[in-house]
Amino acid sequence: MKVLILAAGYATRLYPLTREYPKPLLEVKSKPIINHIIGKLEKIPAVDEIYVVTNSKFIRVFRGWARSLKSSKKITLVDDLTKSNQDRLGAIGDIDFVIARKRIKDDLLVIGGDNLFSGSLNKFLSYSGKRPSKASIGLYRLKRREDARRYGVVELDASGKVAGFEEKPDKPKSSLVAMCLYFIPACLLKMVREYISSKKGKTDTTGGYIAWLGRRSDIYGHIFKGSWFDIGDHKYLNAAKKKFV
Repeated sequence: MKVLILAAGYATRLYPLTREYPKPLLEVKSKPIINHIIGKLEKIPAVDEIYVVTNSKFIRVFRGWARSLKSSKKITLVDDLTKSNQDRLGAIGDIDFVIARKRIKDDLLVIGGDNLFSGSLNKFLSYSGKRPSKASIGLYRLKRREDARRYGVVELDASGKVAGFEEKPDKPKSSLVAMCLYFIPACLLKMVREYISSKKGKTDTTGGYIAWLGRRSDIYGHIFKGSWFDIGDHKYLNAAKKKFV
């Protein structure tokens, strides 16, 4: 299994902190956000390589980080060749870029580089492994339904299959939201390129791809326990610094 950590965004909502510094390297509880993710990946024997996709603006900063990182896993940095928020590839664009550039043919675990969570990745992959030819997504149940307006809102049927998906709805039908955490089996990797080929505009949000894929193949959702912080702005970064365990 390969892992792709998405770290090519420009995080404009966190300026001035991220004007010259990448969001995944901001510290929470005395270490970079991305280090918390890699710490979880260390415990998964099936993972033989971790790709970190960033951009031309921040690639040097990530190289410095990688030199100081102690990990038993092979870490490979990928520059998506963009230089600003205006020419970014978007999340799905970056996934497609890395799959093509690195010729990935194995199962792929995709994680947002600003995704801070206490739940177990082993449990998520065990759940995904029960349906090895189907995609799975990580989900989290918020305490307040109105907060779900910031995310992709998911409805599950009795079998755990995604029965409904709506990106940032004004009136959420549930408090269950999609984390930026996806298991893509090798047999479905080609669907990423098919999705991009079908779109004329930017392919920024992963939610659009999940909604599209769900109309063509069953997707299953695993609900994470514990805490989760999607660090998109100063409010949630400060909350994570105070409350993340």
